[in-house]
Amino acid sequence: MEKVYLDNAATTQVRQSVIEKMQGALLNFYGNPSSTHSFGRSAKTAVESARKIIAKSLNAQASEIIFTSGGTEADNMVLRCAVRDMSVETIITSRIEHHAVLHTVEDLEKESNIIVKYVDLDENGSPELSHLEFLLKENDSKKLVSLMHINNEIGNKIDIDAFCAICKENDALIHSDTVQSIGHYSWDVKKTQIDFLTAAAHKFHGPKGVGFVFIRKNSSLKPFISGGSQERGFRAGTEAFHNIVGLEEAFVKAYENLEEETLYVKELKKYFIATITREISGVKFNGHSGDLEKSIYTIVNVCLPVPQEKALMLLFHLDIKGIACSKGSACQSGSDMGSHVLTQVLSKEDLAKPSVRFSFSKYNTKEEIDYTISVLKEFIEK
Repeated sequence: MEKVYLDNAATTQVRQSVIEKMQGALLNFYGNPSSTHSFGRSAKTAVESARKIIAKSLNAQASEIIFTSGGTEADNMVLRCAVRDMSVETIITSRIEHHAVLHTVEDLEKESNIIVKYVDLDENGSPELSHLEFLLKENDSKKLVSLMHINNEIGNKIDIDAFCAICKENDALIHSDTVQSIGHYSWDVKKTQIDFLTAAAHKFHGPKGVGFVFIRKNSSLKPFISGGSQERGFRAGTEAFHNIVGLEEAFVKAYENLEEETLYVKELKKYFIATITREISGVKFNGHSGDLEKSIYTIVNVCLPVPQEKALMLLFHLDIKGIACSKGSACQSGSDMGSHVLTQVLSKEDLAKPSVRFSFSKYNTKEEIDYTISVLKEFIEK
């Protein structure tokens, strides 16, 4: 049976060079980075080297990069600490953010009595800049805006510079979950006046369980996890040194090969869109995922012309045929709940049909796309 992995928005295959770097770290640099002897100093040097390399690529200062266990922790750190330490009284977000943001904001609304406002979405699920401006001017409370750069389900891409500019004009902080963005787009935090952004290594061919947060200097945030003084005092606990080394390697390779790999994956997405449109009548693309300019080049989310009684069998059928894809966010797998993103975007008629997210990487081929679409076509026509 052919095996096809088209769920790269959930996680990606680890690069071979990343595996080799991590193996070397585990074998040769096993000292605690906080120890003062030579074993510890060697590990500490590698951690700080990774921090400097990432900071340089983002045009940030090394002190502004804090390593975390991934995107969810990083989002929690920013949102919770901003309310606790920066007198944030109002959080403005959207109803299609990742649950790492939405659930955290909901908790903060109950725990800290903050005000939560939601930006209106257009018919394709993109936040409306004009409504954000209205919300920013609505009252004089200290505000934080949290809007993801790339939506993890429908791939919509916002004009992050425009959103940051309007936040700065209104003296609001801005955070972006950039988990689907880092490693796929270049960033310059001197140009893009963002206060906080978050990343996870496993979205760009690195290991799971490690990520980072950019926290602009002089933010006044205090420790998120108390204990030791690791990570500039923001996050106590011994650093996952081998994971940080893997993150660094994945980050470096992503940007070294960014142009070449972007062009390759974009061609795969273009080919997928053209082929499925030709082969399956009535297919629709959710959000802006069918638009190569308004969405990330790695994600397509399709609504398929399948009767409701057959919809529940679709993903099972694809899995049986060796095809990995996703009904929604991987973080919702095993849940009977529908996608909170698609609920906001689709009509009732289209919500009754199955929608599937296919996401691509440098390891995919056009032959895999042909096979996938042939399996879909066979299922629909049977």
